[in-house]
Amino acid sequence: MTERKLKYFFIKFISLFSVVRGYNIFVIVIAQYLASIFIFAENETILEVLLDANLFLIVFSSTLAIAGGYIINNFYDSEKDLINRPHKLMLDKLVSQEFKLRVYFSLNFFAVVFSFIVSWHAAAFFAGYIFLLWFYSHKLKKYPFIGNLTASLVAVLPFFSILMYFQNFHSVIFVHAALVYLFVLIRELIKDLTSIKGDLANNYRTISVVYGESFAKHCISFLSVLVLIPCWLLMNKYDVGYMNYFLYFALFILLLINIMLYKTDATFGYKKIHVLMKILILIGIFSILLIDAQVIHYGKRLLLP
Repeated sequence: MTERKLKYFFIKFISLFSVVRGYNIFVIVIAQYLASIFIFAENETILEVLLDANLFLIVFSSTLAIAGGYIINNFYDSEKDLINRPHKLMLDKLVSQEFKLRVYFSLNFFAVVFSFIVSWHAAAFFAGYIFLLWFYSHKLKKYPFIGNLTASLVAVLPFFSILMYFQNFHSVIFVHAALVYLFVLIRELIKDLTSIKGDLANNYRTISVVYGESFAKHCISFLSVLVLIPCWLLMNKYDVGYMNYFLYFALFILLLINIMLYKTDATFGYKKIHVLMKILILIGIFSILLIDAQVIHYGKRLLLP
């Protein structure tokens, strides 16, 4: 392969990596395995979880389906991104729309095939998940409330595929899920504030566009108050180890975010708040490590449950 072809292939790979947001997918994979080790399969050793072939197939199917979701979302959002994220769009456009669609259908096909190896239930789950991702990108995201609620749902659904695999229906899992869902929903509302211009230009009827920035901020504040419920339950009703410290930290950051929200009405300010919320969610993912104090202190559970 000539140097020119190598360069072309590399640029195309980087462009596709940007479209599927490979960095986000990498974080999701880490989150799925951490959740499997410390929440879903708490009675299994770390090695048992990491060497579980069926779990690998479920996680891999998740990555393929999520990557496909990012592609179809990028496909429908190209005009909006021209206003909201012009620099990223320039990179994304290095890959043609036709090529993106070919990759999209291939990813979805293999997501269903690999999950079918685990069970037909898993295949049915991912087929439904893929349809929901498409329907959200094509229709639902253009409408207030339902678009935000669905966006948050598709973000947490991959973890439910793992829940169904381990068949662990302990109530603490649903409290964790509620907390994650609220975090993601807050982030979605903040993201809408950063993209008002593109949404207006392309007739996206988001909460910020239809009801105004002030109402969107009130919704974020209301959701921030709701976060207190799963936080209180995790701190007082369940043993989450040192994760308590993260919960206190999260509440402080949410307070800070709300203060910042009401002090700004500029896109740049909203973008800073959006980044802060994304960092909080990222820290939250790694805070799962704090649930089992033995791992932190002694490195236990690698071989013995």
